[in-house]
Amino acid sequence: MIELTLLSWLSPVFPTGGYAYSGGLEAAVAEGRVDGPEPLARRIGCVIGQGALWNDAVLAVAAWRGEDVCDLAIALAGSKERLRETVDQGRAFRGAAAYWVNPPDLQEDAPFPVTLGAFSAAAGIAPLSMCATFLHAWASAQAQAAIRLSVTGQDGAARVLAALQPLIAETAARAADSTLDALGGFAPGPEIDSLRHETLDGRLFLS
Repeated sequence: MIELTLLSWLSPVFPTGGYAYSGGLEAAVAEGRVDGPEPLARRIGCVIGQGALWNDAVLAVAAWRGEDVCDLAIALAGSKERLRETVDQGRAFRGAAAYWVNPPDLQEDAPFPVTLGAFSAAAGIAPLSMCATFLHAWASAQAQAAIRLSVTGQDGAARVLAALQPLIAETAARAADSTLDALGGFAPGPEIDSLRHETLDGRLFLS
């Protein structure tokens, strides 16, 4: 039942708006830097292994342990759209996940990874399962965004997810055993994409 809870929380139907956001991917596509499955896989892998999603996983584990990392998570948002995305998703997640467990005591603007970590602890979900499912859900959302942006079809998206599976598993294992000292990384390209998306004309996505 715990696994089903986690799958429900991170499924496309959960009202966190994951498929409304591209995390700057739309800007990278519009500017021709992501134009097929291979560059898409490299970009997703970079963000997961050494970018914002690595930090999010570390923050989620810290919140799972009961550490107060809300303000830190807010400070680490690299752009206005990234901040709005993580806060809005955290708020939506908190409301919907309350159908499963009593809501933990969190501030109103708690970002999504912090909210996920606190709720996972309340539901008895292990950090490794939480991190693996969280990272895979984000990669899946990126692949879905790439399909909508005509970067790849479903077969190419499946190939991307298959290629990323070992990295997702390895990163989840590292994050599950991490402390806040592990925060940090180097993925400036996707962060700049998020900034450039703010002024992109004719956007399909909110970020």
